[in-house]
Amino acid sequence: MSSNVKSAPAFLGGLLIGSALALGTAFANGGDASTGTNSAATPKCKTGQVWDANAKTLLGKGKCVEAADLKNPEPEKQSMIYDYGKSLAKSGEYALAISALRMAPDQNDPRVLNYLGYSHRKLGKMDEALGYYQAAIAQDPDFSLVREYLGEAYIQIGLLEQAREQLSEIERICGGRSCGEYGELARLIVDSQSPQ
Repeated sequence: MSSNVKSAPAFLGGLLIGSALALGTAFANGGDASTGTNSAATPKCKTGQVWDANAKTLLGKGKCVEAADLKNPEPEKQSMIYDYGKSLAKSGEYALAISALRMAPDQNDPRVLNYLGYSHRKLGKMDEALGYYQAAIAQDPDFSLVREYLGEAYIQIGLLEQAREQLSEIERICGGRSCGEYGELARLIVDSQSPQ
């Protein structure tokens, strides 16, 4: 019997054990055991990589890929990197979000600029945050979410009149006071005036 034949059962056994461990880990983390995906949160990737939910693997879909190697058309690549950066920012991984968003091909995308501002603000870097928010507004003056976040930044640094100006802009953009961005910023303005 050749050594290749003897090692085949060991190789297959190792492959099955590795697959079972990966599926078990995905399932334990809130994922889907049938696909091996983790639906609880987007996994963190190394610097220079982004999560590609459509990448096919032995265990299903999704893996970290080098952003520079993405073969997707430019708009799809932009959207994928933006989605990854936004998910990191919203989960509190601000420094990682900044790194990911800086890989976006279109650095003038108001969505990218908004979450660069958001992440810098959350890290306490207010000057940088304000610059990104202003750049996003310059690209899209009717982007209500960036106006909400800019208003939140103004509240943080004690500029309530500027926060109220952003609230008025949101009301204009939404055609009233019913949109979520208006309600959230209005609540934060009121809360900032309440005695602590």
